[in-house]
Amino acid sequence: MDRRVDMDWMLKDLAESVPQTRHVVVLSSDGLCMARHATDQDTADRIAAIGSGLQSLSVAIAAEFEHSSGRMRMVVIEVDGGFMYLMAAGAGAHLAVLADEGVDAGLVGQCMRDLVARIGAHLTSPPRHDGSSV
Repeated sequence: MDRRVDMDWMLKDLAESVPQTRHVVVLSSDGLCMARHATDQDTADRIAAIGSGLQSLSVAIAAEFEHSSGRMRMVVIEVDGGFMYLMAAGAGAHLAVLADEGVDAGLVGQCMRDLVARIGAHLTSPPRHDGSSV
């Protein structure tokens, strides 16, 4: 069974609890869409690729801090029109949320943390061994 189908329902509560949420995507560190809610597949794939790049850049930034473990916890980007939030969500997995500019930023962060705490073990991307997804 496709893991994507198994996880999509987990994202529904976050998407419906935060007004002005546009997209919710779970991605692997290497940029594969693992689950999505309120998002078509092409958009989810683009968000997953963007999230992977941001995660990679955040590791480089973490290296600049002497006592950093090198792990990304959360990235927030504000652009004209809205925000992108990216949070670590299990081993090798990340949670991305795109929201309109009027969104309650504190509510987004809290709902993302709550979701990761409740189901973080399910938001894990096993390592790929031979170049194929597991």
